[in-house]
Amino acid sequence: MALNYLWVGFFLVAFVVALVKLIVFGDLEVFPNMVNSTFDMAKTGFEISLGLTGVLTLWLGLMKIGEKGGVIRIFSRLIGPFFHKLFPELEKDHPAIGSIMMNVAANMLGLDNAATPMGLKAMAEMQKTNPKKDTASNAQIMFLVLNTSGLTLIPISVMVYRAQLGAADPSDIFIPILLATFFSTITGLITVSIYQKINLFDKVIMSYIGGLTAIIIGIIYLFSQMPKDQITMISTLSSNIILFSIIIFFILLGVKAKINIYETFIEGAKGGFEIAIKIIPYLVAILVAIGVFRSSGAMGYIIEGFSMFFSWVGVNTDFIPALPTALMKPLSGSGARGMMVDTMNTYGADSFVGRIASTVQGATDTTFYILAVYFGSVGIKNTRYAVTAGLIADFAGIIAAIIIGYLFFHEQ
Repeated sequence: MALNYLWVGFFLVAFVVALVKLIVFGDLEVFPNMVNSTFDMAKTGFEISLGLTGVLTLWLGLMKIGEKGGVIRIFSRLIGPFFHKLFPELEKDHPAIGSIMMNVAANMLGLDNAATPMGLKAMAEMQKTNPKKDTASNAQIMFLVLNTSGLTLIPISVMVYRAQLGAADPSDIFIPILLATFFSTITGLITVSIYQKINLFDKVIMSYIGGLTAIIIGIIYLFSQMPKDQITMISTLSSNIILFSIIIFFILLGVKAKINIYETFIEGAKGGFEIAIKIIPYLVAILVAIGVFRSSGAMGYIIEGFSMFFSWVGVNTDFIPALPTALMKPLSGSGARGMMVDTMNTYGADSFVGRIASTVQGATDTTFYILAVYFGSVGIKNTRYAVTAGLIADFAGIIAAIIIGYLFFHEQ
């Protein structure tokens, strides 16, 4: 529903702005430019969708090997003690616990096709023991916010789009996204814990959060002491070594599990073509709307408004063209993806704002969409503080993405 309003809104606002420019300023080119943009962006959307096929096929094939090799079970065991503390109202043998851990593990690995069914199953299991069926329980809210915060170890979709749009190294945003999504998740977790009066100083919780925080702070400190060119070199090298190590790890897991590696890869890879074809109408629709919005001048006015405000408060404004992706992210995943693609298409995939938009896109998930799907699946109407906690996590992730983007990508 949110995407429907956004799509219609883009066209209506663009029409009004264009009409004002024509009548007040005598701009005779604005309407021809808008019409031309519909054709250009439709072509761009189609070309991008088809170009995604190869990379999607590769990664979905590799992910299927990891999935069948048992990587989700490994992650579930690693995070099990931590999650038992975060869901105190669920007994250790509660049927939802396994699905919760597997959902989070799948999300961390970018396995959306596996994560969503597990998430819906977990929500249904929690609903069985929820005393107020139309009101979200504490466990359901914690689970939802952990999903909306978007903790991701392998941002496949962002790297795929960057590859298609000509990035010299599509994985250069790997470490920045990992850092930004950590801040989003930890903020969401702490916010919900405060609402639910969960003891964050419990030794198990502190050992997990404290250990991860120390690692993240150490990484940020290390990079903050380096010259900009060295940051780029080490970040790029580290990202590629980590990603290739993950590929090898998945293959070794498959060998250990005695699965047919080649056939499993083919099984997963088939989904790459199906997804690429499936997203054509969605990507074309949102890119055409954004193209009209931009060519009317409405996008320029919004960016200029933010630029003036941040200049007034003394903040560097180089990140401003990436803000539309950030503003769209909590509302619509497709809309934010379209904004990211439009930003990279306009400024370049390897531009500063192109990389900032990519980092923002990977830093959080779509709060309102996840809330609608997960709570809607079990008939919950009273969401309590779930939206507030989710948006706080989104805001933290976006701020972190921008700051970290300056550390990694901004030329002094």
